Amino acid sequence: MTGARALIAIVLALAALLPGRPAAAHQATIAVLEFREMRPGAYIGRWTTLPKDGVNRIELKMPPHCYLRLPELNCGDKGLVGQMTIGNLGEDMSAAIIRVTSLAGETRSYTISAANPVVTVLGTDAPTLETWLELAKTYVNLGIDHILLGADHLLFVLGLIWIVQGGWRLLKTITAFTIGHSASLAATAFGLIGVPEGPLNACIALSIVFVGVEIIKQQRGEIGLTARYPWAVAFSFGLVHGIGFASALAGLGLERRILPAALLFFNVGVEVGQILFVLLVLALIWAHRRLGAALPRWGAELPAYAIGSVSMFWFLGRLVRVLAAA
Repeated sequence: MTGARALIAIVLALAALLPGRPAAAHQATIAVLEFREMRPGAYIGRWTTLPKDGVNRIELKMPPHCYLRLPELNCGDKGLVGQMTIGNLGEDMSAAIIRVTSLAGETRSYTISAANPVVTVLGTDAPTLETWLELAKTYVNLGIDHILLGADHLLFVLGLIWIVQGGWRLLKTITAFTIGHSASLAATAFGLIGVPEGPLNACIALSIVFVGVEIIKQQRGEIGLTARYPWAVAFSFGLVHGIGFASALAGLGLERRILPAALLFFNVGVEVGQILFVLLVLALIWAHRRLGAALPRWGAELPAYAIGSVSMFWFLGRLVRVLAAA
């Protein structure tokens, strides 16, 4: 099939992400630090969620007038106002959430990420336009980062491209997938639905196995469910993948009043990353066709088997972890 070599290369590239993210490709490496004001300008802090390597490697820098020596933070009469940053965000920790609870009991959350390493803690008059712009920048970048590191999601999208190919039909299919995962992402973020993360990640891997089987059916001249009803299949599995996306926002302690905006910006980032991936795949297929390269007849089914094998490996690994935790 035309474009098979290009798709094999993409499958192998996604599979290369497997060693670092074997059990839950949608898990985010996010640390959460909480500060509670005990008296004006004086706070007690604690890490409620730690990165893989603990807190020793974290280079947290507070505003210049603040003195930090956990668990104590003292900012004097001015209070905790100004810029915060973490100097060494990387692959072990993609983001950190700083939650600040005032004497009045009001909690505000700030996200520091590699794409947005400096955040500004505002005064009691927030939220302001600056707050929303900072929120947009942070969560759009977090969404892009999350989708481009979500190998299982990208592999599922790759399978859809392979079956539906191009044109308006592909656009409608990707749109249905977007609607599905956006709806379940919102429902999960607002606590309307909840699914244990282990079984969910196993189901996500199984959805890719399903797509791999559908590709093989198509290559053998059979009309599978995805070929007949691509939008219905994309929407249905989009609901499953959307709950997986929500795990990236879980436990961040976002304020209820900014949750809709954070959710919107995160989803925009996810869509930007997804569109970039689709355009990359289509560009590689176009380039492959222009070169006129072709696989031998026996190699036409290699991409489908590669997709199925990688996703089945993910599924079995995640299933073992679910059973072990039961």
